[in-house]
Amino acid sequence: MPVPVVPHSEVDVLIIGAGPAGLMCANALANAKVNVRVIDKRAARVAAGQADGLSPRTIEVFQSYGIAERLLKESVQVHQAAFYNPSPSGGIELTSRTQDVVAPSARYPFECALHQGAIQAIFIDSMKPLGVEVEWSTLPTSIEICKDEHVLMDPASHPVRVVLQKLNAPEGQVQEEIVHAKYVVGADGAHSWVRKQFDITMDGEQSDFIWGVMDMVPDTDFPDVRNKCLMHSNNGSILLVPREQDRLRVYVQLENKDIIDPATGRVDKDRMGPDEMLEVARKSFSPYKISPTTGFLWWTLYIIGQRVASQFSVKNRVLIVGDACHTHSPKAGQGMNAGVSDAHNLAWKIALVVRGWADLSLLSTYESERRKFALDLIVFDKMYSTLFSGKPLSQENSHGVAPEHFLKIFKQFGGFTSGIGVHYDPSIATLDKNQELASGLVIGERFPPYKFIRAADAWPFEIQDLLPADFRFKLLVFTGDFSDPLQNARVESMVATMQKPESFLNRYATSSKGAENSRFDIITISKGRKEGFNFLQFPTLLRSHWSKVFIDDIDVTGSFGGKGYSYYGVGDEGAIVVVRPDGYVGAIAPLDHVEDLDAYFTSFMTAAV
Repeated sequence: MPVPVVPHSEVDVLIIGAGPAGLMCANALANAKVNVRVIDKRAARVAAGQADGLSPRTIEVFQSYGIAERLLKESVQVHQAAFYNPSPSGGIELTSRTQDVVAPSARYPFECALHQGAIQAIFIDSMKPLGVEVEWSTLPTSIEICKDEHVLMDPASHPVRVVLQKLNAPEGQVQEEIVHAKYVVGADGAHSWVRKQFDITMDGEQSDFIWGVMDMVPDTDFPDVRNKCLMHSNNGSILLVPREQDRLRVYVQLENKDIIDPATGRVDKDRMGPDEMLEVARKSFSPYKISPTTGFLWWTLYIIGQRVASQFSVKNRVLIVGDACHTHSPKAGQGMNAGVSDAHNLAWKIALVVRGWADLSLLSTYESERRKFALDLIVFDKMYSTLFSGKPLSQENSHGVAPEHFLKIFKQFGGFTSGIGVHYDPSIATLDKNQELASGLVIGERFPPYKFIRAADAWPFEIQDLLPADFRFKLLVFTGDFSDPLQNARVESMVATMQKPESFLNRYATSSKGAENSRFDIITISKGRKEGFNFLQFPTLLRSHWSKVFIDDIDVTGSFGGKGYSYYGVGDEGAIVVVRPDGYVGAIAPLDHVEDLDAYFTSFMTAAV
C-alpha cells in the first residue's frame, strides 16, 4: 500500500488559536484581503464562560470594522458601578454608586458584557463571507524559522514551516499538512505552544490571591444585581458583572487552604466546586440572599498570575498576541480587551508589509508598542487586584482598604481601564513632532470622537466613522477658514507641495485604481457656516469626492457641533493630522511644512513597484 504524500501549502499568515485575539486578527486580515488561515485544536468555539467584558475602546475598534452593531444588540451595557463595604451592624452596605466609565472622551461611555462564545461568533460570521473559516480540530506539532537572513529579509519569502495535524481527518486520509507561511501569529492562550517552541519566558510572578468565578441566572434580593458591583466584606471580596439573558457573573475570593493541594501547591478543582463557592459568596453577601435559578452555567478557579512575555516577536516572522504574551487578573476587565487590541495593532502592520506597502521594520513597532502597554497593565493590575483582594478597613484592621481610596483609584485609572488612554511612544509609526498644532489630540493615542457637518448636504457625521479600519492612512486636513485670503494662500501652497512628484502622496501612490488600493484617504475639515458654504471652492485634491469635505459647524437642529477645532486644539492656521489605520494619531504637520509627513512616511513605507 503506497505511503500517503504529506501535502505542502503556502499562506501569507497562519494564526494558531481561535480565541478572541486570534479571530480579531484573522477577521482584520481577511478584510485586508490577506491570504490568512486560522486553526484551533478545539473542536468548536467555546459555548459558555471565559472572558466576557469589552471596554469602550474595544467597542470603538469593533465599530471600525463594522461589527459593533451586533455586539451592542446582543450584549448588556454596563453604565453604573456600585460599591459595597462592611456595615457597622454586620454584613455589607451600599457606600456609593458612580459612572462605570469615567473616561471623558469615550464614544461609548459604558462597558459591554457578553460571553466569549458569542463574541467569537461575531468574528466568525464576519470572516465567512470573506472566505475565511476556522479550521477546528487542527493542531500544530512543529514550527521552525529559516535561519538564512537573506530569506528572512525577503518580503516574498515563506520562511516559517509549520507541521499541522488534523485530529478529525477521515480514516485513510492524510492527517498531516506542512504549511509554509510568511508570518505566524501565536494566539494560543496563556499556555501558548508557540511561545514555548521558541523558549520565550513569561516574566513576573504569581499572586497569593485565589478566585472562583461562576455564571448563573440568579434569584436574589440584592438591589444592585444589574449594576457592576465591587464588594469588600469581612469575609472576602466579590465582583459582580451583569450579563445577557438575565445572567450574572460572580467572582468570589477564596482561601488558599480550601483550594491548594499541599502536595503540589497547585489549584485542585476537586477541593471546591460551584456549590462550595456559592456558600463562600453568601457569607460576603449577607444580609442579602442569592441562589441560581437553573444551576450553574459555567464555573472555574484560578490563581492570579501577573506575567509578560520576554519578547512578543521572533525575527518579526512569528508574533504572539493576547494571553500568549501577557496574563493578569480579570478584576479590571483587561484580558480580552488587551488581546483584541494586540491583534488590532498587529493586523494593519502585517497587511501593509504583505501588500508591499511597508518595510518589515514596521513590524518591530508591534512589540515596542504592545509590550510597553502590557508592562504598564501589570503594574496597574498588581495595585488594583491587591486593593480589590485586600481586607477592608475596620477597627480591627487599621491597614485595610478604605472605601474612599478604592473609589478614588477606580476613577483615577478610568482612562487606562477603558482603553481610551493607551499611549504609544515615539517610533517610526509615531512621529513626536508639532504636538502644539493640535493640543487637544495626543500623538500616539487614539483619535477621539466628535461630530462634524458634511458640507455638501449638512449631514452630521461622527468623525470616527470616517476612520474605518480599512488599512489606509487618513489625512485630516484642517484648512482653517478658506475664505480668508491668507489662509486660502496657505492651503493652495500646501496642495501644490503635496502634488509634487517627490511628495509622499505621489512617491507612495499605488498604480491600481480604486479606494481599496489607495494608501491614503484625504478628509477636509474647514471652518465655516453651512448656510453659505461652497465645498467646490477647494482644490480637487481636497475633495476627491463630494462626501470628503466637512465643516466645523453646528447641526441644523442646533443641538451639537461647531466646536471641533477648539476641542482638538487646532488654531486658525490649521494643521494636517495623520491617523494610522488602527485609529491612532501617527503624526501632525503644519500646512506650510508638509515635508514633515514626507519624513514620517519615508521611515517605513516602500515605493510602489
